[in-house]
Amino acid sequence: MDSIVFLIVRRMRQPLLTLLVVYAVAILGLVLIPGRDADGGVWHMSLFHAFYFVSYMATTIGFGEIPYAFTDAQRLWVSLSLYASVISWIYAFGTILSLVQDRTFQEALAESRFARRIRKMREPFHLVCGYGETGTALVQALTRRGQHAVVIDIDEARTNIIQLQDLREVVPALHGDAALTRHLQEAGLQHPSCAGVVALTDDNDVNLKIAITAKLLNPKIKVISRADSHDVEANMASFGTDHIVDPFDTFASHLAVAFQAPCLYLLQRWLTGREGVALSEPVYPPRDGHWVVCGYGRFGKAVCARLAGEGVRVVVIEARPELTGQPESDFVAGRGTEAETLNQADIENAAGLVAGTDNDANNLSIVMTARQLNPDLFFVVRQNQHDDHDIIAAVDADMVMHPSSIIADKIRVLLATPMLYEFMSLALYQEDAWACELASRVSALVQDEVPSIREWSLDAGHTAAMHEYLVHGGQYTVEDLLRDPWYRARSLQAIVLLIHRRNDRILLPEVTTALKPGDRLLICGSRGAFTRMEWTVSHRHTLEYVKTGVDRPQGWLWRRLATHKGYRR
Repeated sequence: MDSIVFLIVRRMRQPLLTLLVVYAVAILGLVLIPGRDADGGVWHMSLFHAFYFVSYMATTIGFGEIPYAFTDAQRLWVSLSLYASVISWIYAFGTILSLVQDRTFQEALAESRFARRIRKMREPFHLVCGYGETGTALVQALTRRGQHAVVIDIDEARTNIIQLQDLREVVPALHGDAALTRHLQEAGLQHPSCAGVVALTDDNDVNLKIAITAKLLNPKIKVISRADSHDVEANMASFGTDHIVDPFDTFASHLAVAFQAPCLYLLQRWLTGREGVALSEPVYPPRDGHWVVCGYGRFGKAVCARLAGEGVRVVVIEARPELTGQPESDFVAGRGTEAETLNQADIENAAGLVAGTDNDANNLSIVMTARQLNPDLFFVVRQNQHDDHDIIAAVDADMVMHPSSIIADKIRVLLATPMLYEFMSLALYQEDAWACELASRVSALVQDEVPSIREWSLDAGHTAAMHEYLVHGGQYTVEDLLRDPWYRARSLQAIVLLIHRRNDRILLPEVTTALKPGDRLLICGSRGAFTRMEWTVSHRHTLEYVKTGVDRPQGWLWRRLATHKGYRR
């Protein structure tokens, strides 16, 4: 608001001074020029009468001459003052119109309205800095779950397009630089309802600045940042950034899990996928042969390091080794789009190929050429642009690495169900057979769609009836929770994956496990199962019926009628 006032005063200073001078001179002339009263005597207009006359003369040109008829000298002066005041007003109105159309003024007004709107927000929200492919995917995922988001982006076209997107929640957007502390504050960085800050710009330095600013101005807030440089990651970690997401290292770790435990990798994809999407098929990366990695940038280096850790020999194809550095493993100079280069990498005897350049057209060409030379290869393709999804899908690769999707999915899970990553960390210590059995159970629950994942806290705020029941000594088990309140002999299509109880973690608890007040539950199942469970934990009567199988009458009248019929509690 201060900037708007300053801009108005600066632009309107000259027109206002011009009006002030014209009015002052006109009033002064009327006071000094003598007139005639009704008796013919000399009369001088008072300062008040002069001000009153000039005020309506300069704006309406009417009401007549007061308090006596003017002399010719007075009328001549009024005529000159009239034209001068009209010209001054035209100058002032022209300046006002120019100011209203000024881009700087419009942006200042929009910024002021945005800040006022954020101050009025009362629901928890996440501040998303950067609305590119990753930010768009994240905001869509958050709003689908009923969560609120606020967006800052330096590209005005991106912030304007939010109004045209079919989002379930209204998303306030600011066209501004997220690296500026003022813009972060206006977007609600220090707002009591701000639940987290997500830095998703394509500039590591800007993401670093956002993370530092957020931790300094609001130390208790959760900060998640994108980074694709190990140096920047180390810098962010040094001052307490909660989560740092590197898409290349993340995918490389997924590939390593697929090598070591294919069922666990499949389970991870199912549980972290988007609800309603079809369940993916398992993948089995081969070990019986070397792998060819095309592109030795950040992604290629991360993959090569993981493959080497799995004991797989790697042959790297890189067209610009002077920029990326030459790998220690076998190396072939070239792009990989031509058969000659692939043959030098012994593609006919290879087990897998990674098309990992930063150009989607080259990656597609690499895959098509390699498939002609060795159709049995295991293909990993990097997708750089979201618009290329259909053509990337058309090559039918075994694994696709899309950086924006990886970042958006991981952050979505961290914000919505942080216990899920805790569950996956514990699952890494289990045998692959354990993961295969759990994957079979999940598949039986939801058939062919990604399951719903929810994180519940058994407290007074989220599950009031359940919390009260447990606090007063009631006994409730996992089996009771998973009973269908409409037909208690039937179990709901859901599984409790993890119970977080103080410092304990109970992985896949038995159905006989007793629930305690304050427990946090990670539950996987169908949407309908969660609807019925929410009814159970929110209504004391339903909760007791599910537990005991006795449908106790509610209300004074029904209890009296039940007593007369011989009902006993």
